[in-house]
Amino acid sequence: MEIEVKLRLPNKASHQKLTSILSPFHIATHHQRNTFFDGAAAELSSKRAVLRLRFHDETQLPKCFVTFKANAVLANGVSRVEEDEEEMDPGIGKACLEDPQKLMDADSRVLRRVREEFGVKGFASLGGFRNVRNVYKWKEVKLEVDEVNYDFGDMYEIECESVEPERVKGMITEFLKENGIEYSDSVMSKFAIFRAGKLPSYCKL
Repeated sequence: MEIEVKLRLPNKASHQKLTSILSPFHIATHHQRNTFFDGAAAELSSKRAVLRLRFHDETQLPKCFVTFKANAVLANGVSRVEEDEEEMDPGIGKACLEDPQKLMDADSRVLRRVREEFGVKGFASLGGFRNVRNVYKWKEVKLEVDEVNYDFGDMYEIECESVEPERVKGMITEFLKENGIEYSDSVMSKFAIFRAGKLPSYCKL
């Protein structure tokens, strides 16, 4: 189970202000490409599950991760989702991106699980989106500040994985308030927004 605090920033100006304040704590930037897949007969989506290929496009060290997610719940700015992830050879990942049927033959623990548990006989690409993720080691947590690029607009979000989400959310929101940065609880996952085809309305707390 992955548990994350998810807070939405209203606009690019708030995102830039936050990343500027956090700059002394910056440890990494990832340029991510996310592509999602369902079973050809909707075997995953019919059971509230999805498969994702994520590429880190840094030219010096490209990486690829295959991730299974299921039964996501997002409430009060805290996300809980079943997740299983492993790193994949980027060359194999690219081949699967170009031809989703190659996901049937790829040597991967996660893919074997999906094929066997859900009886998937073929895969279909759902498309995806890009994300620029800045990572910060702040206090005792790792903050991820995202600029998500959809075809229909951009969204800005803070994520922080923690087994104590309520306490960590309080730390983050206090920090945002002290620095005059507006925020709200995220109400939809990035994938749900992508599938909806439009950004949710921003509701100021």
